[in-house]
Amino acid sequence: MKNLYVGNLPHSTTEPELRGLFEAHGAVERVSIVTDRETGRARGFGFVEMTNAAEADKAVAALNGTELGGRALKINEAKPKTDAPRGGGGGKRFGGGGGGGSRDDYQGHARQPREPRW
Repeated sequence: MKNLYVGNLPHSTTEPELRGLFEAHGAVERVSIVTDRETGRARGFGFVEMTNAAEADKAVAALNGTELGGRALKINEAKPKTDAPRGGGGGKRFGGGGGGGSRDDYQGHARQPREPRW
């Protein structure tokens, strides 16, 4: 079993279309095209899970760089998700702050000027 990442997909690509592309090279277990949660529109990449690892390697060699809908596909073995925080959405980044736009930890106290670090 091998999971393949397929990038640079045309947004119009369907799962059956992607399945057909890979089934020419071996048995396909599962196909999923990643869509935007809010709009439901395809995000331009997906995953194809192939039953046989050797067939998957042949599919990568045969299909990587080939054109689909005018776009050159980028295909490689999918890497498992890491626990590293992702860039977009949710959570506060770069500080954030309490009410009133003040970042003083001591509310109501005047802030002392800092000395230069050098």
